[in-house]
Amino acid sequence: MRAVGRIADALAETRSRDCARFAVDIAGLLSLRPAQRAEGDRVRRSVAEKLVKTQQLRDLEALFGELPVRLDDPAVEVRACVLGELAMIGAGRGRPALDAYAERLRELGHPLARPPRTRLDVEHRFGVRVRGLGSVKTPDQLRSRFPEIAPTGSGTAAGRTAVESPDAGRAATVAEPFTVSGWSREPEARFFTLQGTLEPDDFNIAFIKELSLECLAGEGTRRGGALTCHTTADDVINELFAAAHNGGVNGQGQGAAYARLHAWNSLYALMGLPDDTPFPDAVRHAADCRWLRFMAFTDWFHHDAADVAFAVLDRSGTRVTVLAATDADTDADDQV
Repeated sequence: MRAVGRIADALAETRSRDCARFAVDIAGLLSLRPAQRAEGDRVRRSVAEKLVKTQQLRDLEALFGELPVRLDDPAVEVRACVLGELAMIGAGRGRPALDAYAERLRELGHPLARPPRTRLDVEHRFGVRVRGLGSVKTPDQLRSRFPEIAPTGSGTAAGRTAVESPDAGRAATVAEPFTVSGWSREPEARFFTLQGTLEPDDFNIAFIKELSLECLAGEGTRRGGALTCHTTADDVINELFAAAHNGGVNGQGQGAAYARLHAWNSLYALMGLPDDTPFPDAVRHAADCRWLRFMAFTDWFHHDAADVAFAVLDRSGTRVTVLAATDADTDADDQV
């Protein structure tokens, strides 16, 4: 299958209407059966990305002459990925064939039909690489990019009253960008309810340290202190997108269209929003929440690999969600 994938990729990167169709036809022959699904998805998503980067839009439009009948068709999946990739660059809307195909996908319930067909402003950092700005690995890097929030005694007191509200299904959705892309360790997603309204200034490391979090186990026993910094929803969703798009050390990237979907699924779950919440409403809701990045010196945070940790206080001030993920292979470290 890898050889087939290389041929399809090469065709997708050759600017020609015929090559574009041949690439889609080849990728559309790969099975959707579970045993072959992962490798087939890799090829389909790779071909879709390359097509959108290389081909003329008018030549891509020719691929959408027939409307889909069912979703269990690999050829339909390839085209859905192409539409998802076009949405990432804000292209394709207003083209009758593409609009009709997208609407049919929505009617059939394809997951890629859920996000908007153009990138929202909150997604402006997706796939953008800035020279000198990579992963945040150290406290100094965190402080240099985001405003640090000082601990407060009232934050400590509020944290001690927080009650965990387990929700396995929601936790799985929060962790989705990391699990689908093969990050080496199962992310930690926890939900807490407060007895009263938490003041925004008390949402800080003093509060976070009082929560029962695996990622903070042993905090204070090593050199270096934990800290929190204020951030925004666009930073959080960008990290979620990057995790799914780039892939982990034990997995592979998901392609931009699906990475975008996984990032939004996770963000909705972080905020506790129903799936049918319109995207503009979700963006407004995110702006009313308070978002933190945090870091500590524990077994969880390695400071030399991909570590991310976020907390969000909902706009009622009474519910907190925490997400921590690391791509460090702790089992391998233990064997060294």
